[in-house]
Amino acid sequence: MGIFPGFGSWISKNTQQLLKAESKGSENVESKSVSEKDTNYNAPANKKKKEYVYDEKQEMIEHILWYDEEKKHPWHSPPPNVKVTTKKGVYHMNLEVTIGAAPEKTFLWLTDPWGSSFLDEKKWRDLMKNVKRKVLTEDGPRRVIKVKKIVVHDFLSLTSIPIPLHLIVEENEKDLTGKYKKEKVMLMKVFQGNFKVEPIYIDQERLCKKRLPKSREEYKECSGGQGKIASKLTVNQYFELYPPFNLPPLSWYIRGNTIKTSKNLLKALQNTAKSIRTVDLPEEYKELRAKMNSRNKANSIF
Repeated sequence: MGIFPGFGSWISKNTQQLLKAESKGSENVESKSVSEKDTNYNAPANKKKKEYVYDEKQEMIEHILWYDEEKKHPWHSPPPNVKVTTKKGVYHMNLEVTIGAAPEKTFLWLTDPWGSSFLDEKKWRDLMKNVKRKVLTEDGPRRVIKVKKIVVHDFLSLTSIPIPLHLIVEENEKDLTGKYKKEKVMLMKVFQGNFKVEPIYIDQERLCKKRLPKSREEYKECSGGQGKIASKLTVNQYFELYPPFNLPPLSWYIRGNTIKTSKNLLKALQNTAKSIRTVDLPEEYKELRAKMNSRNKANSIF
């Protein structure tokens, strides 16, 4: 059940509800302009029909593969890889991390408007909270939103300070990409970036041998539908401090804590995936797994 079974049960149920909501298409609606009012993150925004098909059954199958394999061979995610460069006072932070979950699920956790997937398990607190959102435009899988987030900053390991982030975010569910820029961020003259989620075929060498797949369809075929898919998350963050915070030693401190906070958020995302992989399957997932096992046994007879 993992270290925090209560958290695992909650987030598993919450995530599955979100996935079901995303997979349901409503009637055609024209692209929306600016929303009439702000909405908080406790209520879902109005949905419109997607211009692409989300395969809910395939997501369930991938989740079952992860769950069954976790009992035999637990997945250990490598720590996030962070590189920082500076050019003309602007810091460029490149972050790469592997998440033990399917790309669509990872993207959902990143963009989830109903709750937070960034839990600090040691101190039992959300490292980042979603507060408000306003949909500016929405066109199929692409949407532009105005958001307010709160990120936890640990000041000298003595106390925690909530840092508000007012951002304009563009999300694309089809490409699993996003980009954002600041509307208002404390101390920051520049604060913008982008992210991308890509599939990793982690069982390709074991199940596909020398035939390394170039797509998910090829991977499904050569692995017999038994290959797990992980996620590679890449984030490029750019930030520049206002004077006098851009001068040492203040700039050193803020730069170091920005990097530390970003790494902690990615580690929390990895922990979310671990909780999902270890929490007990819902009944509908168990029913699907039973059908999969029956089908596999029938195929093995012939």
